[in-house]
Amino acid sequence: MGGGMTTVERTQVFLLPDLGEGLSEAEIVEWRVAVGDVVTVDQSVVEVETAKAVVDVPCPYAGRVVTLHGAAGEVRPVGQPLITIAPLDGGDEPAGHATYREEERAGSGNVLIGYGTGHGTATRRRRRPRLAVAPEPADAGPTGGTPAAAGAASGDQAPPSAALVISPIVRRLAREHGVDLDTVRGTGPGGVIRRADVEAALTAPAARLAAVPDPQVGSAPAGDGDVIVPLTGVRKVIADKLSRSRREIPEVTIWVDVDATSLLETRAAINAATPDAPVSILALLARICLSGLRRFPQLNARVDTEAQRIVQSAGVHLGIAAQTDRGLLVPVLRDAQRLTTAELAAELAATTAAARAGSLPPARLTGGTFTLNNYGVFGVDGSTPIINHPEAALLGVGRIVDKPWVVDGQLAVRKVTQLSLTFDHRVCDGGVAGGFLRHVADCVERPALLIAAV
Repeated sequence: MGGGMTTVERTQVFLLPDLGEGLSEAEIVEWRVAVGDVVTVDQSVVEVETAKAVVDVPCPYAGRVVTLHGAAGEVRPVGQPLITIAPLDGGDEPAGHATYREEERAGSGNVLIGYGTGHGTATRRRRRPRLAVAPEPADAGPTGGTPAAAGAASGDQAPPSAALVISPIVRRLAREHGVDLDTVRGTGPGGVIRRADVEAALTAPAARLAAVPDPQVGSAPAGDGDVIVPLTGVRKVIADKLSRSRREIPEVTIWVDVDATSLLETRAAINAATPDAPVSILALLARICLSGLRRFPQLNARVDTEAQRIVQSAGVHLGIAAQTDRGLLVPVLRDAQRLTTAELAAELAATTAAARAGSLPPARLTGGTFTLNNYGVFGVDGSTPIINHPEAALLGVGRIVDKPWVVDGQLAVRKVTQLSLTFDHRVCDGGVAGGFLRHVADCVERPALLIAAV
């Protein structure tokens, strides 16, 4: 035998890296390369969607692509093969290229490039909309290959559709529910069809749904007209987290109606004085919550069940529940207690906008110690929300509406809202929870109290 290794022996298999933040899988959105392409170290080879963000994954190897493990729309577990690379003809990789980066060997997950990660000044390249193509095969097969290549090999290529679709996830969602993309009106830039557009079509009265049950799901067959929604991605993470919260946390909800008229007047006065830096009601409520948590730090905590202890956090990492096209997300403002009210308002606006755009990195969606949930935007008065595990409390705010209210013994019409506090009874008893909620309610009704408390 000779001293060298064969090309097959020297192929390198890049495994889906540790994505961090407790994520264990990712869905392939789009391959950036095809079998036979030459790649360099750190070149982005695939775009994947985790439960928390859409990220580009660069490959730590240089060479020629031999196999793509998985097709667009397929979920790959962390640690499983993602792409196989063979050395270029001649046996040597380009000079100066490391075969595997140190942080990748350490499993840090730093190789992931998310939308809006904030590293340097580089911006993510936006792809131009393109015509929808034939549905991807469910399995790329042992040779990998791109969906387009698989279609060509089978000789069964569907003609291009006039519908503008970028995301394979959107195409897959439409295919699973029998939605004709040619009949869907896209609301994205240039008429691009987004996931929300397909979901809206599903709820339309005239929608013809022909969902096919997943043969891998051990459930009863779906009846005619049933809608099958795969429990994957963000929806799966939300389901798992809420289920865990209900299993582990003995939660209690208390509530109170409050007169928010003075709070609205205070906001109007602030914005009139600082028109270039307006504050929102949510920002004022966040400031009030921070004041309450300083008085009642028991609620800014979590229960460490393994160590049998309660951990009260030194800083308030404020989570803000935000409804997005991908589901309910809770972006976190770390050390929110250090921000001024104007800074809170600016950060809240930027963070919620980034969450809805899908541009927050996974690290911004975990690590919260207390959550503020404004479900009043949905036009509801109250709720008994589930705690965002492993936090210990969540404050919910209902809609602000005109209601009859007694002021100084006289009936008047005031701006009234309902505040609800759901808390983990393990971290405190009713006296602490009631004290916190009463402090929040008093500050809403008399904002001057907030000034005295800061």
